[in-house]
Parts: sequence; C-alpha cells; structure tokens
Amino acid sequence: MIVVMGATGNVGAPLVRQLAEAGEEVTTVSRRIADAPPGVVVRQGDLASPPEFEDVSAVFLMVPPGFQGSLEPVLARTGSARVVLLSSQGVGTGRHPAVFEDAVRASSPEWTILRPAGFASNAFQWAESVRTSRAIAAPFGDVALPVIDPEDIAAVAAAALVSPSHAGKTYVLTGPSPVSPREQAAVIGEAVGEPVRFVPQTRDEALAAMLNFMPAEVAESTLDILGAPTPSEQQVSRDVERILGRAPRPFAAWAARFAGAFK
Repeated sequence: MIVVMGATGNVGAPLVRQLAEAGEEVTTVSRRIADAPPGVVVRQGDLASPPEFEDVSAVFLMVPPGFQGSLEPVLARTGSARVVLLSSQGVGTGRHPAVFEDAVRASSPEWTILRPAGFASNAFQWAESVRTSRAIAAPFGDVALPVIDPEDIAAVAAAALVSPSHAGKTYVLTGPSPVSPREQAAVIGEAVGEPVRFVPQTRDEALAAMLNFMPAEVAESTLDILGAPTPSEQQVSRDVERILGRAPRPFAAWAARFAGAFK
C-alpha cells in the first residue's frame, strides 16, 4: 500500500490520480476529507496526527509551508517503508533548512528527495484579478525562473514511490525554460483569448499580499528567490526528463489546461 500525505494539494491530488490509474493500492491522508478516485482509501489526519497504517510499502510526504512540527509521528507509523519527500529547491541552495530532509534520510532505508522549483500553479493567485480586470500584479516582472507543472512533480513522485531504483537520490525538478511574471501574464492572456495587462508591484506591496496566505518567514524567503535568484535557481534541470523519458511541460501547457480558472 502507498500512503499519500497531503493528498488534496496541487501535487497530492494528481499523484493520487496517477497512482490509482496505474492500479496501485493507495491510501490518502489529509486534514479535510475529499473525493478520491474509485478504490482509493481516504483517511483523515496530518503529519502531526497520522492514522494507524498497516502493510505500507511507500509513503509520500508533503510538508505544508510554515510547518514547525516533527515528521517523527508519521515516520514512526510507516516503519521501514520507502519515503518520498516533497522538499524544495531552496534547501539545496541554502535558503531553507534541511531539517525535514535530514529526518527522512535518518529514518528510512529507502528515501527519495524531490526539490522542485516554483509551481506553475502559483499563478492561481492571479485568477481573480484576471477574471475581473484582465490584469496581473507581481513584483520582479522580468526575473525569469523555470517554474514546474505540479503534474510533472506528481509523475516523478509516482515513479519514486513504486520503484526502488530511485532510493537514495535527490532530484531537482524544474520546467523546460525560465519564464518571468510578465511572460506568464502574456501566456495566460493567450490561454483566455484576451490580453492580460502586467502591473508591476514593489516588494513591500507583494509582501503585504502574500502575508494573507503564508507565514512572514516563508513570504520573505519566497520574495528573495523571486527577486534575486541564484544561478542554480534559474538553471533548468534535466531530472524530470531523465526520470519520465520526456521533457517537462511548459508553463503555456499548464495555462491552457487551467484557462477556465482565469475566464
């Protein structure tokens, strides 16, 4: 049985779907009960208060932003199962602490660490302004980063959960090319069939907006990456292509798939 913690998120939901479509036995765990594909067992819980498990072969762990707890409760419940941790690119570049990665490496004989770049789905934060005024406000309009489609993160996670060949590996996951906020606005405009205006924000304006949905420390760190990325944070990784045998999806493909959210 494969356990997916954080099963309702932008990565967890497509991961559950992909595993179910592949015929894997899946149990999902999340704070709120949500619909799942046929045959998937749904349990309520979180990293701090996981339910009891039996016969776990692998577990996917997603640590929510700002989580200050320990992974020990869930790692203790899953025993010697293979563990795939959704970490972040910022751990590899030294912006974020490695405490959760260290915990997984210390507890599981078979671990895989995924360090994705920014998610293409972060563009959902602009959905309302695109719908109402065909405008996107963002800081650092011309700083480009290789954002990744969460569907591709889920596909890599699925591969690591079902195969021991990824044990002991750390993967950096990016999209196929860097894209700036200004370029994302243009791409979303193409997806909805109308021009979308880009409105530059100051860092302080962006911080004030981000504090509505994320902790201050996470917001500041995110803005550091968005405004002054290191060369490695702007570099395109080949790991998605090496694992999946295909190139990662471009931001335009993500925008076309979710165009309805912006109309």
